[in-house]
Amino acid sequence: MRLYSIKKLISPTISIQGKIFVAFSLVTLLGIVAVTSIVYLYMRETVKNNAITSVVDSIRQADESLNLRLEEIGRLNTVVATNKTVLNTLLSDTEEPSYEWFQEQKQIEEFLSAVIAYKPYISRAAVIGLNEKVFFVGSPWLDKSVLQSPMIDYLLQNGSGHAYFHHTGSSDSIVTGRELRYNRQVIGLVMFDLNYEFIKKTYDVKPTSDSMLYVVDEKNEFIYQPGTSAVNKETIIQLNQQLGGSGASVERIIDQKSYLVINRKSDNTGWSTLALVPMKSLLSETVRIRNVLAEVAIIVFLIIVIGTLQVSSRITRNIRRLRSMMMHVMDGNMTLPHVEIHSKDEIGQLYQVFKSMVEELKRLLEGIVTTEREKREAELAVLQAQIRPHFLYNTLNTVKYLAKLNGVPNIVEVTESLIELLRGVLGNSNEVLSLREELQYVRSYVTIEKYKYVEPIHLTVDIENDELLQCNVLKLMLQPIVENAIIHGITSAEHEGIVLIRVYKNEEHDELRIEVRDNGKGMTKEQTDALFEVKNGQTSTRFSGMGVRNVHERIVRQYGEPYGVSVQSEPGAYTQVQIRFPLLPGAGSITGGMRNV
Repeated sequence: MRLYSIKKLISPTISIQGKIFVAFSLVTLLGIVAVTSIVYLYMRETVKNNAITSVVDSIRQADESLNLRLEEIGRLNTVVATNKTVLNTLLSDTEEPSYEWFQEQKQIEEFLSAVIAYKPYISRAAVIGLNEKVFFVGSPWLDKSVLQSPMIDYLLQNGSGHAYFHHTGSSDSIVTGRELRYNRQVIGLVMFDLNYEFIKKTYDVKPTSDSMLYVVDEKNEFIYQPGTSAVNKETIIQLNQQLGGSGASVERIIDQKSYLVINRKSDNTGWSTLALVPMKSLLSETVRIRNVLAEVAIIVFLIIVIGTLQVSSRITRNIRRLRSMMMHVMDGNMTLPHVEIHSKDEIGQLYQVFKSMVEELKRLLEGIVTTEREKREAELAVLQAQIRPHFLYNTLNTVKYLAKLNGVPNIVEVTESLIELLRGVLGNSNEVLSLREELQYVRSYVTIEKYKYVEPIHLTVDIENDELLQCNVLKLMLQPIVENAIIHGITSAEHEGIVLIRVYKNEEHDELRIEVRDNGKGMTKEQTDALFEVKNGQTSTRFSGMGVRNVHERIVRQYGEPYGVSVQSEPGAYTQVQIRFPLLPGAGSITGGMRNV
């Protein structure tokens, strides 16, 4: 159960705490991974660049050391080539094994021994004459058969400068030679053998224990190579040809192993040096540091995750409290728990709003209870009041029946008109009815009113188009206007009263217009303005309780401006009330034109 609660808290789809926790954790994880990766890659590149720099510097130093020795040997070559004893010996006619020849041999060997004295990197010095005279000191042994060797041919062909030849015999060595000339004729060679152990010591460059270094001359012969090579010679030669002594440093996969290949070509000897450093060995320390970084990153991430869980819990504690209160209210309890939220942040503000809302809701519920009680009482009163209209209809029908029996048509007509008018006022609950029904109520009202006064009242209805009778209008919209025209206009006049109702359509504004005009005494501007003023405690008309102002306000409230009522009047002449109403087509039809009552 506790595990489920923890899962619910940190679930990003259920809780805000879960969203905060997951967001912080992801941002932290991405940051740690990014920093760790950048540090590792930077260290890897740094180690790699340092290895390249170290190997290149070592190769350059080895080349410089070899060049120094070769330059020194070159000077010794010059010393020997310009020595008169050497030249005279090669030019003499002495032959082996004469006494003179032994003397010459002794002199040259002593001279060569003196030349190479204290120079351990020189293993042999030799003077070879084309007349088959051979003199040397050091090892290995040398005789006149060397004149037929490829080495002599190579040195003779390249002897104008310094020539280097890698001798592969009983012992490896580097041979440098120079021609001996007399009267512009080649009479022999001077040769010095460079000790191969010196070469091995010079090029023993190993940034790692399993690194390999190769020195290849221009004929793709190996000047130097490690004792045990994990890479075959053909591959080394191909790499040397591809890089071409450009001094490049590249990573290559050789025999499914990654190597850092460093290439450099000597300007003096023309030899190319290739160093192959296994990336696994080179980056072994970097891998160890990477593992340490990963362990530290995991520990830091766990600490941050725990801290994030605590922080998110504290941040969302008030949210959980507020949710608990809402659930409490949702269950129908309008009394909030005693635990309050005192924070000043958005949650605290939301709590205050919620608290005010609950108090207002509680007040409204109490009001609803009171309203429902009053509603039940009102429904009972309405039920009781329904008896009165029915009783009134029945009574009027009885009067109408008695009037017919006694032959009094006037009473019958008035009674029918009153029943029709009361049915429209009390029986029809619709707010909107057709213009035909509204005109019928007006006719019923005028019928009643004309028996009230001695003077006859003539009602004329002028309809522009019979289709307008189908339009919907507000209930009891015309009756208050006609009532006002009869009571305040016609009855106070000294001549016969006429009420004209004109119905027409305004094409420009697509609206229904109704004009009610009487020939009464008329009104002044002040009197017409007073029709629209509110008078406390006073009704505008006696029958309906609604006058011109009430009709105007009903229309404006229902349909807005510019609809409503406007009045024009001239004292002693007429009064005209115009009603502007939206054109609202309705159902039904009636045939009509000019009608008189």
